Amino acid sequence: MSTTQSERLRGLLEPLIAARDLDLEEIEVTPAGKRRVLRIVVDSDEGVQLDECAELSREVSQVLDDSDVMGGAPYTLEVTSPGADRPLTELRHYRRAVGRLIKAQLHEGGELVARIIAVDDSGLDLEVPGVKGRKPTARRVSFDEIAKARVELEFSRKTDKTDKRDAQRDEKIDENKEEA
Repeated sequence: MSTTQSERLRGLLEPLIAARDLDLEEIEVTPAGKRRVLRIVVDSDEGVQLDECAELSREVSQVLDDSDVMGGAPYTLEVTSPGADRPLTELRHYRRAVGRLIKAQLHEGGELVARIIAVDDSGLDLEVPGVKGRKPTARRVSFDEIAKARVELEFSRKTDKTDKRDAQRDEKIDENKEEA
């Protein structure tokens, strides 16, 4: 996609998307046979629901039909939210990932897998998981140290509810030990 077309699409669509309290993360036009695919990626602090994507798709389609920004060639419109493998590139991406496990490649070399505890304008407060029964450790990483990062998928992540249940179970076990 040419820079001019990208700028025109962004200028046309960003106000429409911002009016829905969404962030325009990406616009991509790729060839697909005789057609093109216009992919628009949106996100928000609360995430994006499928219904929101469908409603936004109808609005975007109408705006595009009323303009000449896509030219005369046929295209398919996709409005979506970022995938799980999206790189963390903006401060807002890191803020949205608080509590999540990330994998970061560092400029100095090496890789870091840690949970984001807090984010500010200069970097991240992380909890690095302990190895072989050791306790997790805290680490501060500035954004300047990070070459690239993305959220790690966790299939068996404990939720707060699970943590509370485990704490209650442990408490009952301790009470039973004291009574015995």
